[in-house]
Amino acid sequence: MKMVYSNENHFLANNIKNLIEAQGIKTFIKNEFSQGAVGEISAFDAWPEVWVYENSDFERAEEIVKSSQSSNDAADWLCHKCSEKNDPSFEICWHCQSGKS
Repeated sequence: MKMVYSNENHFLANNIKNLIEAQGIKTFIKNEFSQGAVGEISAFDAWPEVWVYENSDFERAEEIVKSSQSSNDAADWLCHKCSEKNDPSFEICWHCQSGKS
């Protein structure tokens, strides 16, 4: 198991988890309920962390995180399966959940 992402914002951590899992990689969130311990432990130690179960999936998950963090001016893309128009920030089609190719 390896940590692939950490952020103080639970929403962002869960979003990354969902993006990675949409690509078939099994993940879990560590420190999901540790905010109540802040004061007893460092605030940074209480941040939610996204971990991948299989070390072999780490590099692929890391690429998913990097691509989700990049702010480029990419154009909308069409799904190869259903021809639906998708925002460039989407890694999977919002309509049919097919992966971006």
